[in-house]
Amino acid sequence: MSTTSENQAVAASVSAPTSFDVKTTFPVSEIPPNPLGEGKYIKTAAALIIGDEILNGKTMDKNSHFFAKYCFEHGIDLRRIEVIPDEEDDMRRRVEASRRMVQQYDFVITSGGIGPTHDDITYESLAKAFNQRLVHHQETLRRMMEMSKHRSWVASQSEEQKAARERMALLPEHAEVIYTAEDMWVPVVRLAGKLCVFPGIPTLFQKMVTGLTPYLPLPPTEERPFRQQVFTSLPESSIAPYLTSLHKRVRDEGVRIGSYPLLFKGVFVSLIGRPEARVRELAAEVEKEVQGRLVSEEEVKEAKQLKDKL
Repeated sequence: MSTTSENQAVAASVSAPTSFDVKTTFPVSEIPPNPLGEGKYIKTAAALIIGDEILNGKTMDKNSHFFAKYCFEHGIDLRRIEVIPDEEDDMRRRVEASRRMVQQYDFVITSGGIGPTHDDITYESLAKAFNQRLVHHQETLRRMMEMSKHRSWVASQSEEQKAARERMALLPEHAEVIYTAEDMWVPVVRLAGKLCVFPGIPTLFQKMVTGLTPYLPLPPTEERPFRQQVFTSLPESSIAPYLTSLHKRVRDEGVRIGSYPLLFKGVFVSLIGRPEARVRELAAEVEKEVQGRLVSEEEVKEAKQLKDKL
């Protein structure tokens, strides 16, 4: 997938026109049965990011960051992120990675490679990975045409250009097709009940991941980890022995301890685990031992933004 080509082709026709007298909307999909089985929920996740522009530094990978935050906020343990090129020669790697990830994790996403050009082969790769044919999905085609019919460039497209646009509705034959927004024709395609396909454009990716939330068997609130952070002005080397000892003491409880220096300012100490009461208890101990103070997520975010500006 080239982000440029995907921007031009997908973003140009993905959502409803802004004209005051034209508004196209579609019904969203019904909530399906739990794909993991009754009573089960997502515990682990992985992401497969596709695009040369990520690997060569042309484009910043915002999607991985958004997905990591999404997973944490919903109590999912994001275990792995892989980035691979989008050339045809790398189809084998996509096939291998998608099969492996579905076997190892409960929730897998791909980002990128679903545009109209020759190197947008994510759907083709996944069809091969799960032994399915590629077929035009008629409802997706219908929504695409309906959403685009008021755009001036549609009527002037050649047959070759039309065929390229319709490639975006060539989906694995037995895939689950989920429409998550009334004002978009692009669906989330899910395979094996676990692997969900998203576009690489960050605005679309974020909207579609968020829209998929009701369709996911997410962990119950009481199973989600809690994070508390402590800031200290002491240098990291001064608190390292204590944090090492604390880590050994609580690792069997599943509590994770991390330290993140803020250059010339101090260190943020992060505690993640459950139940919340236990994490708060440990955070109070850390606060005392490192001569620090409890800080909110918003304070940490602001400090990081200031650090980036500097």
